[in-house]
Amino acid sequence: MESPVLRSPEEIAALYRELSQCPSLCSACIGPEVTTQYGGKYCNVYTEWSQQDLERAESVKFCRQYLIFHDSQAIVYSGPSGTCSEIKGELLSRESPSGALKAVLRKASPGKGEEKQFLEIWDQNRKVKSINLTVLEKHGNVYEDDQFGCLSWSHSETHLLYVAERKRPKAESFFQSRDLELSSGCADERRDKAVKGEQFVYHDDWGEALVGKSIPALCVLDMESGNVSVLEGVPEHISPGQAFWSPGDTGVVFIGWWHEPFRLGLRHCTNRRSALFYVDLTGARCELLSDDSKAVWSPRLSPDQCRIVYLESGVLGPHHQCSRLRMYDWYTKVTSTVLDVVPRHSQGTFTGIYCPALPGLCWAADSQRVVLDTAQRSRQELLVVEMLGGNVTSLTMGAPLGSWSLLTIDRDLLVARFSTPSCPPTLKVAFLPRAGQEAQVHWVCLEDVTPIPEISWAIRLLQPPPDQENPKYKGIDFEAILLQPSKGLGPRKLPLVVMPHGGPHSVFTASWMLYPAALCRIGFAVLLVNYRGSLGFGQDSIASLPGHVGCQDVKDVQYCVEQMLQEESLDSARVALVGGSHGGFLACHLIGQYPDTYQACVARNPVVNMASMISGTDIPDWCLTEAGFPYAPNTLPDASHWAEMLHKSPMQYVAQVRAPVLLMLGEEDRRVPPKQGLEYYRALKGRGIPTRLLLYPRNSHALSGVEAEADGFMNMALWLLQHLQC
Repeated sequence: MESPVLRSPEEIAALYRELSQCPSLCSACIGPEVTTQYGGKYCNVYTEWSQQDLERAESVKFCRQYLIFHDSQAIVYSGPSGTCSEIKGELLSRESPSGALKAVLRKASPGKGEEKQFLEIWDQNRKVKSINLTVLEKHGNVYEDDQFGCLSWSHSETHLLYVAERKRPKAESFFQSRDLELSSGCADERRDKAVKGEQFVYHDDWGEALVGKSIPALCVLDMESGNVSVLEGVPEHISPGQAFWSPGDTGVVFIGWWHEPFRLGLRHCTNRRSALFYVDLTGARCELLSDDSKAVWSPRLSPDQCRIVYLESGVLGPHHQCSRLRMYDWYTKVTSTVLDVVPRHSQGTFTGIYCPALPGLCWAADSQRVVLDTAQRSRQELLVVEMLGGNVTSLTMGAPLGSWSLLTIDRDLLVARFSTPSCPPTLKVAFLPRAGQEAQVHWVCLEDVTPIPEISWAIRLLQPPPDQENPKYKGIDFEAILLQPSKGLGPRKLPLVVMPHGGPHSVFTASWMLYPAALCRIGFAVLLVNYRGSLGFGQDSIASLPGHVGCQDVKDVQYCVEQMLQEESLDSARVALVGGSHGGFLACHLIGQYPDTYQACVARNPVVNMASMISGTDIPDWCLTEAGFPYAPNTLPDASHWAEMLHKSPMQYVAQVRAPVLLMLGEEDRRVPPKQGLEYYRALKGRGIPTRLLLYPRNSHALSGVEAEADGFMNMALWLLQHLQC
């Protein structure tokens, strides 16, 4: 019996509702270890999850606890403890080193239309402090993002460190009148602090997803007095973040990003000039701890407080690259490279580090090893790194095929997330074996999730034909992940949806993704292409793409499509493209360069004209770098640069487009401004191509609002069904 393609909006909406209820596992922490009267040990694992609530049109967070009995080397028993409960208004939370206290940054609306931030301290049984940070007016909003944000306990648990927007002097008009009732000395003092004519001065911020975040400051809460102070001594030309207390609580270690002469977009850009700093609490002396000509991020202090490990990359160039793992010895002041950049790799060997961040807790209890997760080709693996010898061992090589992320490690108990394209995230735990025995790790599942039997998937290896090889980087292969409905469509061939990723220096890993899974359940085969330039395949693969976008990446996707059409039971008359950002750039290129191959296209915030984008984006360096030119903040592109950026853009091929195009744009997108999509929309409409545009307010580049994501999927699915004649 054939498995029909779902066609009605009601069926598709019901399917989306079902799959969107699969929660995402966000974080985990491990409670204090307790020894029972019988000599056994147990601890609680506290986890946070997020899930779409379509009725409320918001993403809700909830927590769940698990109980683990163990003997410090093996797990004897594990299982959930109690039911889930929703978390309201938490922006950040962190347990103290002993586990006796917990700090929570919470937003609340005590009055109609007002929103305030509170810093709360909880012990085992009650809330012991609640500080209204908004009323204190020591600083602006606290940063809760994963770029700058932190909530760090001092080792003595007497102080709490966080990052907030530095308070600016109040501004007033040149014509502000002095009210009679403000004639007291106190009022005059407040009036003197106001700066005339400053209320409309522009302050640049850190761009996409960091709007309004301009001048971060390091702030400290004194637990005993309840006083909040802003640390002095941070150089004015850098923005501090990712901070923690130094050994002995003598000062604060942080990452500082250069923001002169102006700020470039920082989200998803690990190539911004930055360094590791230490500021002394007593003399406000600031010391540079790393090379100041590199990009540095994710510093993590070892349990014995002797070493700091961090990631390092080159400045400018591709936004994501293969990074170095570096280690700074606090007492000898010596910095060493633990793992260097990997140019090339052979099958089955370590391909390099590509993580956007190290796990918050990543050190083994022996302070000699670090555990991290990173893309290794089209899989995300857990790796343990020996810090002195640089040996790398996979903790997931013998585990089920899929993708793994480390949530935390404490007292060598690992808590990880595992998923596949057909299996939503599940929670797994294991003890890290002794050094040299890591391959013997034994994973235990805390939360069973049944894989979706209607989805089958496989990773496909591709080698570009000789005429498409990059002369400077020969022999580089790439991969794709193919999802197919398990039962197929009987004698009928499957329609194919091709999805190249954005970036372009990003990667699809064999993990759970809502859109591909839902499309596959509807009845489409889905092809996720990791073209050359993707992360996880060595630095040479990344370096091969700049200067060749619109050509090499386009040909890789097309070659992959043609190979799949030959090798699989796929319908060559029903092929569509779906892509966002640089994936949208590729989708629009492909329907222009290969109009006979594709019958429909859906592009989300696509780059369509690099030349016109450069003046409006928060990442102007991206346009020049990917076009093959160097970027410098004090120079402008010349005429040849403008011409080459246009030549490499999809607008160059718009006259050849025949496929109907659905465009989805975020009204508040700072990365690829919506004018890019509007430019393409008008060009297509002017040529009579069936085109539809959806503009989502209050949504930025990711279009990640619950309402936008749900509406976008429905419109995408119906557009594909209509134009592929399914």
